[in-house]
Amino acid sequence: MAAQKTRPTELKNIGYEMFIGALSILSILNMALSIVFRQEPALQYVVLIINALCMPIFLGDFLYRFFTAESKSGYFFRTFGWADLLSSLPFPQFKILRMFRLWRVIRLTRSYGISNLVHDFLADRAGNALLTVVFLVFCVLEFGSLAVLSAEHSSPNANITNAADALWWDFVTITTVGYGDRYPVTNAGRFVGVLVMIAGVGLFGTLSGFLANAFLSPPKKREAPAAAASDPADPKSRIAEIQRMLEAQEQVTADLKVKLDEVSKLL
Repeated sequence: MAAQKTRPTELKNIGYEMFIGALSILSILNMALSIVFRQEPALQYVVLIINALCMPIFLGDFLYRFFTAESKSGYFFRTFGWADLLSSLPFPQFKILRMFRLWRVIRLTRSYGISNLVHDFLADRAGNALLTVVFLVFCVLEFGSLAVLSAEHSSPNANITNAADALWWDFVTITTVGYGDRYPVTNAGRFVGVLVMIAGVGLFGTLSGFLANAFLSPPKKREAPAAAASDPADPKSRIAEIQRMLEAQEQVTADLKVKLDEVSKLL
């Protein structure tokens, strides 16, 4: 039987690590997309806005890891905490350092083992579902906006013409609010709208279910700490335990005899 792998101390919640890893992949992909869309300012601006939304999350991740690290200097210097900090700042030349975050997630998850990861992930399905929804909202916001801009740019009647319009329409559609001030006019744009609406219903339905469960479910009872058990391999501790059991039994027997005498006097 294979030995149980020890959980690395720097490994946080499994769902959280997967969320940071996925967000790092999206951020690295966006660096490539910003180059591809260099001739399309509206599309490039969508990518830049999503990257800007990622920055406070990455900065929060750095602070979380720094203040919970067993050795702050060890995290900062030996496990590339400095790269986490620089990649969280609004400087384009440091964004490539986000690859160190992805490398850390891969290294920690591989050292812990796939079976352990799956077990821990399923043990906290509600919390992991929330992080999954947040990441998918980022994806739908970005790629839905890019898709509708690409579909609408050739129409003279289009009213979604820039990144701000596309992101606003996408978010309003995801949340199923639907103000109607921005809407696609081409068939391709409407098809994108259908996909965004379907994704929005699923994502915000999941989010609503999570919040309802968090606020309405009864609080979990704390389990009482188990009494320290004696070592079964130690004969002296076993003898002491048996003696305590005998003394307790003798005390119960004595109490029963006293009560029996009291009842006998009443007869």
